[in-house]
Amino acid sequence: MILRPLKTAFAIGIAIIALSGCLYRMEIRQGNHIEESTLQQLEIGMSKKQVQFLLGTPAIVDLYQPDTWHYVFSIKHGAEGDSEQRSMSLGFTDDQLTTIDGDFSPG
Repeated sequence: MILRPLKTAFAIGIAIIALSGCLYRMEIRQGNHIEESTLQQLEIGMSKKQVQFLLGTPAIVDLYQPDTWHYVFSIKHGAEGDSEQRSMSLGFTDDQLTTIDGDFSPG
């Protein structure tokens, strides 16, 4: 009589342990996800409004350097998976795009 509840509890415990490895781990994306095709449209000489329309709002605009915009993207695959980080800095002079630096840079 006493063995039956113990066997059931043991079987449930084993099932929980075995199934815990089967859980889906969602990837976590943060920042500005920018497609390669969108980057190819980015050109020196574009206005701030054109760049913002194309890429979206920058992740960081420095209060002391408002003519430098930073786009940042990070992704983590699963709970213990690889993580990837990319960033791009855009420089403006007189409301015109003059510099593009970083990992996102268009080819």
